Amino acid sequence: MSKFIRTGQYVKSSYPLYLGSKPITNSSSTLEVIDKFTNQVASKIPMADKEMIERSIVIAQNACEPMKQLSGATKKQILLNIAHDLEKRADEFAKAIVVEVGKPLVDANAEVGRAIDTFTCAAEESIRQYGEQIPLDISSRNLGFQGITKRFPVGPISMIAPFNFPLNLCAHKIAPSIAAGCPFVLKPSDRTPISAMLLGELLAKQTPLLPEGAFSIFPTTHQDASILSKDERFKLCSFTGSPAIGWKIKNEAGKKKVVLELGGDAACIVDSATQQSRLPSIAQRILFGGFYSQGQSCISIQRVFIHDSHYDQMKQLLIDGAKPLIQRMGDPMDPTTFVGPMITEHDAQRVESWVNNAVAKGANLLVGGKRNDHFMQPTILENLPLDTEISCKEVFGPVFFIERFNDFKQVVQRVNSSEFGLQAGVFTDDIHKAYYAFNNIEVGAVVINDIPSVRVDAQPYGGIKDSGFGREGIRHTIEEYTELKLMLLKDIGKI
Repeated sequence: MSKFIRTGQYVKSSYPLYLGSKPITNSSSTLEVIDKFTNQVASKIPMADKEMIERSIVIAQNACEPMKQLSGATKKQILLNIAHDLEKRADEFAKAIVVEVGKPLVDANAEVGRAIDTFTCAAEESIRQYGEQIPLDISSRNLGFQGITKRFPVGPISMIAPFNFPLNLCAHKIAPSIAAGCPFVLKPSDRTPISAMLLGELLAKQTPLLPEGAFSIFPTTHQDASILSKDERFKLCSFTGSPAIGWKIKNEAGKKKVVLELGGDAACIVDSATQQSRLPSIAQRILFGGFYSQGQSCISIQRVFIHDSHYDQMKQLLIDGAKPLIQRMGDPMDPTTFVGPMITEHDAQRVESWVNNAVAKGANLLVGGKRNDHFMQPTILENLPLDTEISCKEVFGPVFFIERFNDFKQVVQRVNSSEFGLQAGVFTDDIHKAYYAFNNIEVGAVVINDIPSVRVDAQPYGGIKDSGFGREGIRHTIEEYTELKLMLLKDIGKI
């Protein structure tokens, strides 16, 4: 732990919720937001009750037509304004993330930068929602027919966001919703609601460009949050979080569309066809992918498969690289900190117990493995038995294991043995193996020559199997948030 000492106040003592675009400072109950490093109450936010949720739905319904009528130019301006305001207040947002998540400042700054990119990209995509002209005179029965397609907003959207990226994962729901012309109701994680409330402040400034009632943002109880998935007046529910809750939401959603971004146990392959000179930089990337943000990312590296020809050298590089990171545990507000606290001490205890169980069953502990309150050391294991939690469940903590392989086809099968399928990384200089991995690894994305923890905010993002349903990624989210409509035309243009 460093000797860094905090000075000053990083968040406000209270924030309003937003109901129909307007700030509300009082409600029947209040949520206390805990500073994840000090474990002290950092701020308070009013919680929405059932009556407020009902009002938010009615308001969203009334905002459908004004949102639908927004021009592309107006939507673009709104989104660029938000990106600009976010950039001006980047330090405020980053420090709020540090406080509410416990995310190290360097990672929090990166998240703010990504959120700026997300709103900027959405602004660009808001004027690129193209249709298609379709020739339909496919037989003598259809002579004279053609078609034109256009996308229309689905209507009110409910959104439920997680704790681990409280700004950018809200941005990935909000920005495409505005670009698509859909009003929305967003529930942030009750562990990390401040970033969402700050976004609400930026959105409220966009009136009258953004129609009144276009958004509501508030925390609420888990019981009342079920309204967001069940109520039929919502036409789509977008959820990011655990698979257990995500699939439950899908079952409750009824006729509405759902977009689910769920868990993962991302694998990374280091192939024989990789130059030995690249191994030190690859090791550094793997260490980052396994331990950034305390491993609390659905694309954090959990499984590392190393070809026998590189195994011993990579193993030592990873051990030597991980040990200094343990010395960089501490106050996440310290710019030199790499590992901050986990979201709760209970989560740190769970990860510790999974590591201990793996070691008890025969795994080798190479680095780390110890817990101090809500801090968990960066941990590397090898020879992991298949019947351990770390082998078959999502750790969501700073832990990965390494495993030796000899055959590329077999290691692809090993990667596919997971119930998850979000992203995988493959380091190889063999283009044929790269394409084999792309064609055969059962995930939403394969990253060649980098770690699976890469997410470019414009990419189509999502998984298969237990990792999700549908896709995010601005343009692809806009497609999810809109419906395709066809106009059939006959004998047009004939004089």
